[in-house]
Amino acid sequence: MTKDVKASYVLGSAIAIGMIVSVCVGSYSFIKVRAYDDSLSVTGSAKKAVISDKAKWTPSFSRTVKESSIKDGYAKVANDLRIVKDFLLSQGFNESEITIAAPTMEQFWEYKNDGNNSGEQKYTIRQSVEVASDDVKKVANATKNVASVASKSVLFTMGNVEYFYSKLPELRITLISDAVKDAKARAEQIALSGERRVGALKSAASGVVQVLPANSIDISDYGMYDTSSINKDVMVTVRAAFSIQ
Repeated sequence: MTKDVKASYVLGSAIAIGMIVSVCVGSYSFIKVRAYDDSLSVTGSAKKAVISDKAKWTPSFSRTVKESSIKDGYAKVANDLRIVKDFLLSQGFNESEITIAAPTMEQFWEYKNDGNNSGEQKYTIRQSVEVASDDVKKVANATKNVASVASKSVLFTMGNVEYFYSKLPELRITLISDAVKDAKARAEQIALSGERRVGALKSAASGVVQVLPANSIDISDYGMYDTSSINKDVMVTVRAAFSIQ
């Protein structure tokens, strides 16, 4: 290989690597640019930190009894319900925030250590309670105090604790507007490097809404709605096309 050919090969490789790096950096920063027919297409984004204003908690409790003791099992579950309800009322919830589901029963067989059926047929009687409140902190605090329920021999299961933000539709409209402004600002910076000027908005399409835990960078092409965190970040992206002059 001659020195000229070798130099050309090295130069070409460097240019190729530079192009790959540029593409990677552009993708990571949420900027997508396409210039055609005197148009520039850019993706802008907007984010806002919010605090959940609604919470839902669905704990449950259960008793496992023999077939001959089903009646006694239901009586124990009814007593457990009284204990759980008294606990919730002591945590500041009112009757309207508490919904009691009907008890359910699951049948199963108990097996010996050798795997053989012992002939002991048993049932698990389970009941759940739904707590829904606009007082998010009250729900969060109650979930930390369930030890007092377990101390009364109640087989208590925490269940799901979910936090929601009810003003998402209104916030989405504001964020779309901010995302378009962000897209235009990005477009102006890109156009400036080519000594061009950004004109009117030609089209815009919003992406999915991302409701993320605070400071999270995990997103999904199909959108996300985190319910595990009280503090959230709501993010919207917009793909906007501008005329270029």
